[in-house]
Amino acid sequence: MSETPDEILRALADPDRLAIAGLLARGSASGPMLAAALDLSIKRVRSHLNRLASAGVVRLNEDRTSYRLDGGTLRWAAEQVGPPRETGMALGAVTPAEESVLRTFFRNGRLTEIAAKRSKRRMVLERIALEFEPGRRYAEKEVNATVARYFSDHAALRRALVDEGFLDRDHGGVLAGGRRGGPV
Repeated sequence: MSETPDEILRALADPDRLAIAGLLARGSASGPMLAAALDLSIKRVRSHLNRLASAGVVRLNEDRTSYRLDGGTLRWAAEQVGPPRETGMALGAVTPAEESVLRTFFRNGRLTEIAAKRSKRRMVLERIALEFEPGRRYAEKEVNATVARYFSDHAALRRALVDEGFLDRDHGGVLAGGRRGGPV
């Protein structure tokens, strides 16, 4: 890679460029689409896209009219700026206590057991609940497929997410964003 982590960070430091990268994280888009979504002039958007492309953050698609975010560049930059992160931080821990709990209950990205202690169980479930978009209704089959990636007993894990308020049952489906302190 010819870009450096510093160049990548500087390219993302502008609020408009960061907003463009955020939109492209959701899917490919053309300059005019981005301009309309962000209420910016097409000239300004093209300038920002050129800057992001020169840092390797975005790439022009084969159609030569739309752009996509290059997640590989961002992952590479993150790996370059610090020591390798162990499981806890990789799973989204923000405090040393969370990191310790996540490291204890996850191995190779999979949950080894559902914690008996409520405070630890909530930390683990909170991380798994991030897989669900708040307010969106999911078919039970979708929820099962998502939680099965983390734990072999998907029914027990789904039940724990509902019991702790991270998910709600709703007319045969499941609603993300629970009633008792879960993500909203």
